[in-house]
Amino acid sequence: MTAESAPDRPRPASLTDLFFSFTWLALQGFGGVLAVAQREIVEKKRWLTPEEFVEEWAVAQIMPGPNVINLCMIIGSRYFGIRGAVVALAGMLTIPLILVLLLAVVYAQYAGHPQVAAALRGMGAVTAGLIIATGLRLISALDQHPLGKPLALGVAALCFIAVGVFRIPLFYVLPVLGGVCWIWVARRLR
Repeated sequence: MTAESAPDRPRPASLTDLFFSFTWLALQGFGGVLAVAQREIVEKKRWLTPEEFVEEWAVAQIMPGPNVINLCMIIGSRYFGIRGAVVALAGMLTIPLILVLLLAVVYAQYAGHPQVAAALRGMGAVTAGLIIATGLRLISALDQHPLGKPLALGVAALCFIAVGVFRIPLFYVLPVLGGVCWIWVARRLR
């Protein structure tokens, strides 16, 4: 279902709304935006259903560049075409870029302090937890997937084992598993 075929569904009110929504999303997502993006776009704003979010996120992941940047451009384009993609991108980058540059200046002054290193390690653990929680929340979207939930979870486990355990680069794992799943889904949808 496209954004145009669901006029009664919530959508960004304007390009300004789109800009500030992605600015707010980016400002909440230090260390990783996936969890925040899912909560804001699916649960709070309801611009996408969980299934649409999973589909758009999958597309964003296979495109070159940062996943969340790709996702914001996909969503901006969905509602406002090329202008929406540019505005969403600007919202995602402008204020966060200024903050990161300011933080870099501060970090350069205090990088040698053990408390700073410990704080950064702690933030890494929190980010991993947020990503896992988001993945668990999105599992329900697999009920509608053509592969079915068990097989889709099996493919996810294979990917985790290949990349996380055997340290095979994602560059090789993605085309193989993605290609196999693409063929499998295409056959099931016929």
